[in-house]
Amino acid sequence: MTTETKMPEKSIIASLTDRSEVIDRFFEVRSFTMELVEPLKTEDFIIQIVEHASPAKWHLAHTSWFFEAFFLEKAKEDYQTKHPQYGYLFNSYYLQTGEPHCRNKRGNLSRPTVQEVLEYRQYVNNHVQEFLETCSEQEFEEWRSVIEVGLNHEQQHQELLVTDLKIMFGQNPLHPVYNSGKRPAGEPQPELSWHSFDEGVYEVGHPGDEFGYDNEFPRHKTYIHDFKLASRLITNGEYQEFMSDGGYEDPKYWLDEGYAMVVEEGWNSPLYWHQTENGWKHFTLNGMEDIDLNEPVTHVSYYEADAYARWAGCRLPTEFEWELASEPLTIDGNFVDKKYFHPAPASPSKIGLQQMFGEAWQWTRSSYAAYPGYETFPGALGEYNGKFMCNQYVLRGGSCATSKSHFRKTYRNFFHAKFRWQFTGIRLAK
Repeated sequence: MTTETKMPEKSIIASLTDRSEVIDRFFEVRSFTMELVEPLKTEDFIIQIVEHASPAKWHLAHTSWFFEAFFLEKAKEDYQTKHPQYGYLFNSYYLQTGEPHCRNKRGNLSRPTVQEVLEYRQYVNNHVQEFLETCSEQEFEEWRSVIEVGLNHEQQHQELLVTDLKIMFGQNPLHPVYNSGKRPAGEPQPELSWHSFDEGVYEVGHPGDEFGYDNEFPRHKTYIHDFKLASRLITNGEYQEFMSDGGYEDPKYWLDEGYAMVVEEGWNSPLYWHQTENGWKHFTLNGMEDIDLNEPVTHVSYYEADAYARWAGCRLPTEFEWELASEPLTIDGNFVDKKYFHPAPASPSKIGLQQMFGEAWQWTRSSYAAYPGYETFPGALGEYNGKFMCNQYVLRGGSCATSKSHFRKTYRNFFHAKFRWQFTGIRLAK
């Protein structure tokens, strides 16, 4: 048991209000995690390629520990954990709940076994279900918002699970196929066009009508200058033009730290691209494929996105420009629910902004920082977002690994400028 006090329900906005709805949603989200690991073999669950990509087994356990640490241990007085050291092994970075195991050594753990982790998930599921079915209305009102945080947390780890599996399989010379399903064929892309937006004072941030993370609040006013936003994402073909024009060799397009990464890491293409005798190919979760020039380019760092924008005579949008442009649009796109696990091309027949949602996370030029009046979640959950507001950039839009039900137009993803293992892409502004 931890010493953290109970969490006031009013501190977290919850959109799930009915008891049966919460139970159904809990098992829907938990079941989808198991769908994502269904194609794996036992050996696939354990490997950790790099520090920032965790083993599949750890994701399964950590998302269960989260419900245990933030909900069950506090809501149920008689709750007993399945194993006293799971809180140490499967904590990530919540220092207020206890000391976590070394992040870069998660792949060293052959025990607990995959089967024991699956039993742990079922153990937690059973206790959550039992509480939700038998608790009083007062207890349900007190804890439903924490359950919703846990569900959104698990959906974040579902996305990380997909991208962590990709980086693991991507290092294997056998180029394993995770998903052999078909996806939309590429069509010649419409010419890039520009959509204009007028300057003015606009309200941005979460309006407070549904669940949101603390970093999306509070809604506030900000001044936005005149700007234009590109109609779609940059394609593989357009990015190849940058490469062929010597984009990776010319420091004039690069931030200093970015060009140092190019030299140090030997970057000459996006992550997963391989130059062969038959041209460029790239690794996908469908295995190694010829590059479709019509698909959005992905797995580029902030440095690469910024360099491409400079080469193209443009810039990256700010996060508030992106949010303003997205406001009138319906959230639709290629999310993980479709199980393509790969971004799809834009439609040549559609007019207006395309690919705003669910294809690739779009780098913005906005540093990840607190909004005016920002307050963290209470207790250890306050470590969720606020402690990372340093030296990172905001991404918007979701990706083909994001759940649609998890996404909001105010959602602020954030990564260090050098990272490329997520489905990160480029939308230009000027």
